[in-house]
Amino acid sequence: QVQLAESGGGMVQPGDSLTLSCKPSGRPFSDYAVAWFRQVPGREREFVAGLSVDGGNHYLANSVVGRFTISRDNAKATVYLQMNNLKPEDTAVYYCAANPSNYYRAYDGRYNTWGQGTQVTVSS
Repeated sequence: QVQLAESGGGMVQPGDSLTLSCKPSGRPFSDYAVAWFRQVPGREREFVAGLSVDGGNHYLANSVVGRFTISRDNAKATVYLQMNNLKPEDTAVYYCAANPSNYYRAYDGRYNTWGQGTQVTVSS
């Protein structure tokens, strides 16, 4: 059973950059598709970015296109979310998710493994 742990969250100012990391424990997840979601209290969880098993295909939410990049380094067993030009509306708890079926799109019901989340706050 794969377990995921996110890191890299924090408080930054608008326009700053931040990189989140997601690492598995229990077993490698090089054969899993991965994604990042985010959630603000009182609102539904929102898809941010997804990446295929081989890293060759990705899918981004419209709100982050041109600003966020998802990538993976299977040798390091790590998935990254590079976030540039952060905005206050990016403030949320960010979750890493994975599934073994190479699904990397927005439906969260297809992901069977989730991390505990890391807080990102963008404020001046």
